[in-house]
Amino acid sequence: MNGDGARRRDVTVADVAKAAQVSKAQAARALGNYGAVSDDVRERVLAAAEALSYRPNELARSMNTGKSHTIGVVVGDIENPHFGLATRGITDTAKKAGYNVILVNTDEDRAAEVDAVRVLLDKRVDGLIVAPASSVDTEHLQDVHRSGRPLVFIDRTAGDLEVETMAVDMVRISLEATQYLLEAGHRRIAFISTLRTDSPYTPGMTLESSQIADRIEGMRQAFLAAGLPFPEDLVRLNAGDEDSIRSITREVLRDPNRATAVVASDGLIALSVVEAIQELGLSIPADVSFLMYDDFAWTRLVSPPLTVIAQPVYNMGVAAAKALIRQIEGLPSAAPAQFTATLVRRGSVGPLQTGGDRADLQPSGLGLP
Repeated sequence: MNGDGARRRDVTVADVAKAAQVSKAQAARALGNYGAVSDDVRERVLAAAEALSYRPNELARSMNTGKSHTIGVVVGDIENPHFGLATRGITDTAKKAGYNVILVNTDEDRAAEVDAVRVLLDKRVDGLIVAPASSVDTEHLQDVHRSGRPLVFIDRTAGDLEVETMAVDMVRISLEATQYLLEAGHRRIAFISTLRTDSPYTPGMTLESSQIADRIEGMRQAFLAAGLPFPEDLVRLNAGDEDSIRSITREVLRDPNRATAVVASDGLIALSVVEAIQELGLSIPADVSFLMYDDFAWTRLVSPPLTVIAQPVYNMGVAAAKALIRQIEGLPSAAPAQFTATLVRRGSVGPLQTGGDRADLQPSGLGLP
C-alpha cells in the first residue's frame, strides 16, 4: 500500500550506510560516536543521516552502551504546584546534561509507586528520583538501593534508608511558624493535611509521610517549649478532596472550643480551606488566622495576602537532578545540599481578638449554634 496514509518505514543504520556509501559498521561507529572512523566518513554519514531524517533506536543503543540517558521521576501529585515546580527544576537540569525525563504520578499511593518504579526500571532508566509515598513501607526502594541503581529522594525521606535526599528541615520551620502563632496569642491551632490514615490522629501514631510527621512534631515542640498543651484534637488528616477539606474546616471552626488559627499543609488544601472560611462568613485574620505551606503567586494576590512557609522547591529539583547525574556518571559525591524554608509574614495572621487563651466569642458575621 503506497498511499499517503501508509506507515513510513523507519530509517535504519543500513539505509544511512548505503546513502553514505560506507559499510554498516562504519556508519554505526560514526552515528554512535565510538571506535575509529575517518573525518571524511563521519561527515558523509552524518550528512546522510540528516538527509534521511534518521533517528537512532534508543532502546538498542541503551542495550549496547548500558545507558539510556533517561531519568525516571516519581511524585505523589502532579496537580500540586509544589511537585510541578520541583519537576521543572529536575527537567531543566536534566535537559542541559543531555538526559530525558519520564514522569510518573502515584496519587500518593504506595502500590502505584511500586508499579511506577518497576515500569521505569523495565524501561532501563539510568536512575530514579522519588518523593516516597510512604516513609515506612519502603522495601521496593530498598531493593533499588541494594541493586546499585542511582537513586535520589526529594521532599521526603524513606525511613533510615541512606539515600541522598533533597528536603528542608521541616521540624525547624514548623516550630518557628507555630511559635509565631503562639506569640500572637493563639492556643487552638488546627493543622489540616491530605495524608491518608486508617484512624484519626493520636499522639505517637506512625505516619506514612515523613514531611507531615515532621510538621506535627515541630508544632508539638513549640507547644512543649511554651509550657502549653498541644491541641492534638485539631490535627486533622484524610482531607482527601475539596468537600472533605471544607467539612474539616467547618468542624474545627464550629467546635465550642474552636480553632483560632488554621495551618494548611499545602497549596491545594489552602484554597479549599480559605473557601470554607469565607463560606462561614469569617474574616481573615480578624476571626481566624491562617498560615500555609508553600509560596505561590496567588497567595500574594488575595486579600489579605497569605502568610506562608516558602520552600526552595525549584532548587531542590535542580539539586536532585545534579546528584542523580553525578551518581549515573560515576562522579565524586558533593557535599550534602542544605535547604532552608522561610516563614514569610504577610497579612493572614493576627493577634487573638478575645484577650484569652481560647476564642469564647462568636466570630464576626456568623451566629454559631
